[in-house]
Amino acid sequence: MKWLDAYSPAAIAELVRTVVPELSDLPIVARELVNKDEPMWWSSSAFVGGRYVAKFAWSRPAALRLAHEIAVLDALSREPAVPYLPKVVASSADPLLLVTELVPGASLFEVVDAIDPDEAGRQLAHFLAELHRAGDRLGDVPPAPLQPPTTDTLRAQIGKWIRPEQLPTVRRWCDWADDVLAVPRPHVLVHADLHGGNQIWDGDELRAIVDFETAGRAEPEYDLRAFPGTGPGVELVTATMHHYADLTGNPLDTDRMMAWHLRTALGDVLWRSEAGTPLADHRTPPDWINDLADRFAALSI
Repeated sequence: MKWLDAYSPAAIAELVRTVVPELSDLPIVARELVNKDEPMWWSSSAFVGGRYVAKFAWSRPAALRLAHEIAVLDALSREPAVPYLPKVVASSADPLLLVTELVPGASLFEVVDAIDPDEAGRQLAHFLAELHRAGDRLGDVPPAPLQPPTTDTLRAQIGKWIRPEQLPTVRRWCDWADDVLAVPRPHVLVHADLHGGNQIWDGDELRAIVDFETAGRAEPEYDLRAFPGTGPGVELVTATMHHYADLTGNPLDTDRMMAWHLRTALGDVLWRSEAGTPLADHRTPPDWINDLADRFAALSI
């Protein structure tokens, strides 16, 4: 496996020309770089001719993640294929490159207020049901690497970012999450990073799920850990869980889903606050604690 020596427009163009020469005459527009100081995240993508997306890496850790995504998409696209996958145009390990068709549409974050949550939940449940059944195609898949902070970390560090009167509630939630997740459940293949930005929608129609770099094994509820925070209320996550149970005969556990959501949401508050980065919706950590309380109440937890 060989990755780029360094990030540069010329190196990206040469990479595309080497792996997919038929696309070499198309204009290439690279995305703005983020996390440039951490080699773990030295990967990015570029739009090719406004019709394709090329993903590449320029460090070993990032290259391993991209190679994993190539293997996952290859396995999941075999019949019976998992629905809503991006269409792979070309892939290579030497040099390392993944090219998929560009799927027009908007992220779930952009459309969630306007779509029918039951219909959206039905499509998301279809994807999840087929993905979770497909783990055997990949053989010995490692655990999902994107684990949220432990409750010990949250108890110790979250206090300086929220109001003092909120801290006892957060600690109580952490104790509750520990109890809920104390007994492990069987693992399946999960996407592991299924937030709204990795979903492409055209109105009420789910067009594609992208970014399988961190797919791995975890319990099914782990894949819904971002859902309660997407859109107003909890209608989308409850609809998804309802349709998932109908499709698979295996009901998802609301408490376990919310325990993972709690750790994920508080972890997001923690790392963004410590990094001086605004929260995703540009509100405050205390606001997020209030939102979590509303979600617990809406789900009768």
